[in-house]
Amino acid sequence: MTVTPISKKQVKTSSSSNLLFGIIAASLAIGGLSACNKSSEPVAPAASTTIGTEVDDAVLTTKVKTAMLADEYVKSLDIKVETFKADVMLSGFVDTQAQMDRSVEVAKAVMGVRNVNNKLSLKDGTQSMGNKIDDTVITASVKAAMLADPIMKSREVSVVTVKGEVQLSGYVDSETQISHATDVAKTVEGVLSVVNHMSVKK
Repeated sequence: MTVTPISKKQVKTSSSSNLLFGIIAASLAIGGLSACNKSSEPVAPAASTTIGTEVDDAVLTTKVKTAMLADEYVKSLDIKVETFKADVMLSGFVDTQAQMDRSVEVAKAVMGVRNVNNKLSLKDGTQSMGNKIDDTVITASVKAAMLADPIMKSREVSVVTVKGEVQLSGYVDSETQISHATDVAKTVEGVLSVVNHMSVKK
């Protein structure tokens, strides 16, 4: 049996090859672990609104209401104010087009308001004291129906009634909720018609 001696050069080459193989293997292992760790990290869903946004909207709503009360021309009007991402919605009934225009101007003048969505309506004819009392009862009944409904109970829906005509406004998550709000209001005794000015959040 013949034993061939291994030269120093061959030993050196073999060691270098083993070292190179070890480095490559280690690199692949580390890369694999990094990829696994990266893929296992949960991706947080993008929130449509933040707590800060909701607080800012609440502040804007208060500012617009305060500005309305401070204005001699519109302070006595029953105007509902809703805000979503600095987009202010005005709803309710006014006596004249001039009052409607003035209400929009007052809201637009408030610092921080990005846009004013005018959903105000003109009253049809004069209102008697009896009409006002009946409308107050209808408004309360519609609000109670909304709170009792499993789909609408957590939704912010403003309700205004004039001579049996109910006006709904506010921001919801879908068109389905808008349609459902109308259906709920129509079931209330005394409601003659429903005008829905609600909008889907964007």
